[in-house]
Order: sequence, then C-alpha cells, then structure tokens
Amino acid sequence: MPLHEDAPSFAAALPTHGSLLALDAGRRRLGLAGTDLERRLVTPLFTISRGRWPDDLAKIRRVVEERTVVGLVLGWPLNMDGSEGPACAAVRQLALQLEAAFGLPLLLQDERLTTFAVEQAIAEGRLPPPKKGQPLDHYAAAVILEDALRALRAPARA
Repeated sequence: MPLHEDAPSFAAALPTHGSLLALDAGRRRLGLAGTDLERRLVTPLFTISRGRWPDDLAKIRRVVEERTVVGLVLGWPLNMDGSEGPACAAVRQLALQLEAAFGLPLLLQDERLTTFAVEQAIAEGRLPPPKKGQPLDHYAAAVILEDALRALRAPARA
C-alpha cells in the first residue's frame, strides 16, 4: 500500500467499514487515537513512551487488532510555511515501518497547530485538564484524526 498525502487517494484505498488509528509521533512519545467502526467518533486512547521499536510495534499491533483498524493516519509535521523539515524525514521513516508492519493504507495528515488546538480545548473545558506531567500526545492524535475525518468527508474539488 502506498503512503497517501491527500484524503481522496486515502479514502479510495479504504474499505467502507472499519476503524482508523491516528498516531502523533515524537522522538520520545507516540500518542494514539482511534475511531469507531463507522468512523463517526474519535477517541483519544493513550500515549506510549517510546522504547525499542519491536516493543512499540507490539503495542500498536495490539490496538490495530483490538479495534479492527483498516487505515492509519500519521501526523505530518510540516513547517508553518508548508515545507518539509527534518521532522518530516523521521515521520516518513516511521510511516514506512508502519506500512511494512501492517500493510494498511496510511495517510500523512498535516498536524500544524494541533498542540495549540489541544491547549485551547482544555482551556475551554472541551477536554479534561491533564494531571501534572501527563502527556497530551493522545489528545493531539485525536485532533489529527478529526482533521483527517473532515478531509475524508469533504466533497471532491474539481
């Protein structure tokens, strides 16, 4: 399965039923969020402290199997001007590893301003405030996944 950088090609590669799993990837943590089988609701799941790749992969695999995941959405850390920086190279490498491990369609979803969106949602009371020291990566993954779902539902442009 190829990596997708646009929602229409990703949508065309997906079956009509099954959940999506989003990952917000950082050097130290992976935030995970998932949808229900009909892809209507997004749920922040948890944050993994990254360790050895085989251990991280086993945790992701468990979620993929338990949630009947049919597609992956990976936060794509573009620079504010839309250009790709060094962080994109690391995420592309992760995307290739995930593709090799699961063979599922994978969307690289623009993640600019997701941290700001999470902080704003907490400030407005739409998300519970985290306990001191608790990571927010799974909330960021949820924002990434919500953005991807919006893009998947958007009418095709001519």
